[in-house]
Amino acid sequence: MSTAQRLSTASDYEQLLDKYDTWLFDCDGVLWRGTHLIDGALEVLQLLRSKKKSIIFVTNNATLSRASYKKKFDKLGIEAHIDEIFGSAYASAVYLSTVVKLPKEKKVFVIGMAGLEEELRNEGVNFIGGTDPADNTLEPFSPSSYTLDSSVAAVLCGLDTAINYTKLSKAFIQLNTDPSAPLRFALGRDPVSIGKPGKTMLDCIKAKHDFDPKRTIMVGDRLNTDIYLENREASPRSSFSLSDLSPEASPVVIPDFVTNSIGDLGQNKKL
Repeated sequence: MSTAQRLSTASDYEQLLDKYDTWLFDCDGVLWRGTHLIDGALEVLQLLRSKKKSIIFVTNNATLSRASYKKKFDKLGIEAHIDEIFGSAYASAVYLSTVVKLPKEKKVFVIGMAGLEEELRNEGVNFIGGTDPADNTLEPFSPSSYTLDSSVAAVLCGLDTAINYTKLSKAFIQLNTDPSAPLRFALGRDPVSIGKPGKTMLDCIKAKHDFDPKRTIMVGDRLNTDIYLENREASPRSSFSLSDLSPEASPVVIPDFVTNSIGDLGQNKKL
C-alpha cells in the first residue's frame, strides 16, 4: 500500500507550489471552522495568487447559490470571485446545462431550496417544484390528483429543510415509479451524485474551468469526500490538511500529501 508524503520542511512546500498550477480547496475544515478562519489560510491564498495560481473553492453545500456563498468569504475577508466558487448547487445546474445539455424545452423537478433554484435559473434550466408554495404544504396530497408534466426530464434532489410528502410524491410520479418504495430501489439504479466525491463534480468543474489534472491538486480535510474525489481517472492529485479526521484512522483512500494545516504552506516567508 502506498503511503502519503508528510510535508514538513520549507523545501517540501516550495516543491509543492512549483508542481501545481490549479488548487481546488474544500472550505469548512480547511479554510475555516464555523465562523472562524483557520490560522494562515488568508496568507496561503494570497501567496498562491501572487504566484498566479488558479484557485477553485469546492463545497457540497446545495442550499446556497455562489452569490450567497460569497458573502461568507467576504465576511471572513477571503478574496473569492464568483467563478471560483463551485458548490453542489451550481454544479447541478452546470451538469444539466453543459454536461448533459438538457434541451431548453425540458424541465427539472426540484426538491431543494432557493439557492439551487437561483443557480438553475442562471444556467437557463427550467424547473418546477422547489420553493413553489403549492408544494410547500402539509395539506393531504393525493397522487391521483397530480397531472404528470411530460416536459420534466429529470428530478434534482438537494438538501431541503422543508421536505414533505407532497414533494416526494410528485418526484416519484415524475420518475414514473411507485411512491411507496425507496427512490433508488424504485428506479432500480443509483441516482447520479453531483457533489463530492462523485466524478460528476469534476466533470462540472472541467466544463467551466480549463486545467491540467496532472498540475492540479485538491486540498481537503476529509478522506471520504475531498480526497476520494481525486481518486478517479484523469483527476487531480491530492493533499490532506489534518482537521477532525485523521488519515491514519480512516484509510478510505491514501492522499499524496499530508500536513497539519493549510497554514503550514505559508510557514516559510521566502516561498
